[in-house]
Amino acid sequence: MGRRLRAELIGVGVQCDFLKSRVMTRSIILRALGAALIMATLMDPPPLRAGDLNDYPTSARADYVFACMKANGETQDVLQKCSCSIDVIASIIPYDGYVAAETIISMSQVTGPVGSEFRATEQAKLALRDFRRAQAEAEVRCF
Repeated sequence: MGRRLRAELIGVGVQCDFLKSRVMTRSIILRALGAALIMATLMDPPPLRAGDLNDYPTSARADYVFACMKANGETQDVLQKCSCSIDVIASIIPYDGYVAAETIISMSQVTGPVGSEFRATEQAKLALRDFRRAQAEAEVRCF
């Protein structure tokens, strides 16, 4: 065998080894990525945000819009703004938080020890704070 042919065969052998190691490296990377994807799907899903859910019943939205219109005027323009407002609130806080805040607002108007329980607890203050922030955001976006 000539030197040139032998050198080419050795070069081909080196090139084959290089390609084999490259294919093996790519295979390892793809397996690692596949394992990472499987682990990601097996882990707990990310928590849902209020905006991911449409959990406000129509009657609750309508009640809000009626009360909003009573406070701001009964025109078509106010109807649109109030509808927008409840949509923004629904995108920020889940329905359970909305119900809690509405209950706290209603019960805190009661005089005596029952009303003070709803006005004084930390949980009530946090629920009202979240609701007020959602209302403020709705005010900015819609009015």
